[in-house]
Amino acid sequence: MKSSRVVDPAGAVFGLLLPVIAALSGVILTKVWEPRLPAQIATHWTTTSPDGFSTPMSSAWTFALVTILFGGGCAAIAALAQAMLMMRRTMLVVGLSVVGLILTVQVLLLYVQLDVTDPADTELPLWSLGLGVVIGAVVGLIGAALLHDYRPRRAATDPPNPRLPRADHPSTVADTVGFGTVGSLILLLILGVAPAVAVCLLVDGWWPLAVFVPVGLLIVSLLRFRVVVDRSGIRVVNMGMTALQYGIEEIEGARVDVIKPFDDFGGWGLKVKGRRNYGVVTRTGPAVIVTTACGDRLTVTSARAEEMAGALNAFADRRLRRP
Repeated sequence: MKSSRVVDPAGAVFGLLLPVIAALSGVILTKVWEPRLPAQIATHWTTTSPDGFSTPMSSAWTFALVTILFGGGCAAIAALAQAMLMMRRTMLVVGLSVVGLILTVQVLLLYVQLDVTDPADTELPLWSLGLGVVIGAVVGLIGAALLHDYRPRRAATDPPNPRLPRADHPSTVADTVGFGTVGSLILLLILGVAPAVAVCLLVDGWWPLAVFVPVGLLIVSLLRFRVVVDRSGIRVVNMGMTALQYGIEEIEGARVDVIKPFDDFGGWGLKVKGRRNYGVVTRTGPAVIVTTACGDRLTVTSARAEEMAGALNAFADRRLRRP
């Protein structure tokens, strides 16, 4: 059955409404503080002093435009109910991180120039960059957890092909695919901590940690998944949330094949190749390939691919009471 939902209400609130509210809040705050601000405020700093100036309201509308175009442009995808849930969640976190960064910098930029005669003597608190990213990411994660999956669903009418693998006594099969704990820590060190420490030493401040580490965590999370097969179907968990899920009633069959991530899907992680062909591909080797009645195909590379396929087909047989 095809879902008629076009807009996800939670996605509309967090992905569309919040960026607009953030943009307008900056404009309103600037208007309220304008009598206490210099005629020309500093809007850009070098490492030592301001080198760019603008009128307060001109700066406010520029911030608003950038917030909506960049932050809102990314986050708006969360409102598209028919788009892949994992993509919507990721883009919402990214988009609201950008919104949080811009709004926090704008507020503190104005605050440090209140009642100042010469804006050239002011200094932008660089820690606001890190604070803004963290605030935006937290709000984005809250919104991501509230998004729902409105993809089309259709029940399979026939049992899986008899030639597909079967488990004699099907039970729950679970596997963590992608980077393990050690690999995740190493990747986080390379992508987040090491660059942050280098920039911290360069600018003599701690704020880069709050920018690089959340970005590193987001990248690492996109390469680590928990796959669970049980009598209810198959689900892929990422960032503590269900990224993909197919009920046992939807599954037409599950087979095993050898997959090469770059050759077959163009890279590692959660991938889309063609229309409704999804892959959680994190290694070269065996993969369970699940086909569904709605036309979706899900490929998951796992050392337990044979067990997953056998369990899914056996559970599907039971649902349709196949002898």
